[in-house]
Amino acid sequence: MQDESHISFKDMCAKFDVTPRTLRYYEYIELLSPRREGRARWYGPREIARMKLIMRGRRFGFSLEEIRQWLLIYQQKGTRTQYGVWVEFATRQLEVLAAQRAEIDASISDLRALRDETVRLIEGLPPDAPE
Repeated sequence: MQDESHISFKDMCAKFDVTPRTLRYYEYIELLSPRREGRARWYGPREIARMKLIMRGRRFGFSLEEIRQWLLIYQQKGTRTQYGVWVEFATRQLEVLAAQRAEIDASISDLRALRDETVRLIEGLPPDAPE
């Protein structure tokens, strides 16, 4: 039976803008464990909080396995250890993102230079003959 602290499968998908397939996969790999009533699934505050962490972790570029490991640490070793591991993960991911940003900045610079060179070439070409 649903209570106000739980939301349905459909509402969970809508709340986090994920497909049903994604939500079922997160359950399959044990990131989420909704309460089941027959075929219905109900997501309580714990599952909603975990989903927020999953979505934030994905946005920051963490793999689902990293997120799963991090969530397991809380159950196995508690908050302090979980926070310590989070700092390690975050430090490593910040380095990855900084390297990606440097690659993107270099690509933007190269593309801009190529575009500007092409514009100069176009400007130096004679006008096309009328068809």
